[in-house]
Amino acid sequence: QVQLTESGGGLVQPGGSLGLSCAASGTSFTLYLMGWYRQAPGKERELVATCTSGGTTDYADSVEGRFTISRDNRRNTVYLQMNSLEPEDTAVYYCSTRPVWNSPQRFWGQGIQVTVSS
Repeated sequence: QVQLTESGGGLVQPGGSLGLSCAASGTSFTLYLMGWYRQAPGKERELVATCTSGGTTDYADSVEGRFTISRDNRRNTVYLQMNSLEPEDTAVYYCSTRPVWNSPQRFWGQGIQVTVSS
């Protein structure tokens, strides 16, 4: 069982920056896919960004160019640097991992609140 622990959320003004971290535990091998999803009030959970253990990244169109995902494979930790934040980025952000490339099994973190407001 993989456990994911997120940190770094909070309140930021529009145009500001914020960084999120997610550390995985309960596994001794490098996780295949790690990433971030978010869910705003009244909306479905959506993909923000993902990164494979080989460094291949994928971003939602809405965050491309503003957010950067990175990871430390040795620590099974994934990061999300968010710049030029907009009120529309306000959501609960969830860390997620798909540990094995050919398995659909997925684990989720508890979620962390990011609020963009003046």
